[in-house]
Amino acid sequence: MAIQFTLNEKPQSVDVNPNMPLLWVLRDTLGMTGTKFGCGMALCGACTVHINGAATRSCVTPVSSVAGKRVTTIEGLSPDRSHPVQQAWMEIDVPQCGYCQSGQIMSAAALLAKTPSPSDAQIDDALSGNICRCGTYLRIRQAIHRAAELHTARAKAGEASALSQARSSPVAKTAVAGGAR
Repeated sequence: MAIQFTLNEKPQSVDVNPNMPLLWVLRDTLGMTGTKFGCGMALCGACTVHINGAATRSCVTPVSSVAGKRVTTIEGLSPDRSHPVQQAWMEIDVPQCGYCQSGQIMSAAALLAKTPSPSDAQIDDALSGNICRCGTYLRIRQAIHRAAELHTARAKAGEASALSQARSSPVAKTAVAGGAR
């Protein structure tokens, strides 16, 4: 029986054992190798993906549990690496070996989606299940704060752009000129 879900905004249908871990379906069946195998027991966070926006360990998640849901991998977070977390990661030069970074980034993105300006304690709590064997935790925290700044700046720029577009629309010009009622 085929299992259908949305992967990185595209519909997918896979005919695999329903108990197969999502990680192996992503990597071996669908070629999404950015999601890494670390421990196989949901303890290290290297396999973190988003399921309906929530950070989830794919190594212990049966593929059958994602039927009808949205799955986002590191490849789908932003194909051009424009997501604020990815931008901050590059700006701060977070990775050392890099193996855990896709899981770290996915956990950070889920945190920022819920908590746009997290404290150090909130960051530590949200990423406590992600292990970095190289110990780049201080750079990770710094990058999350930077990503929050980038997100806020983009939001303000978007609001300013929308306001500017609204003011320059023919309807707005007529209203400003006193012609609309």
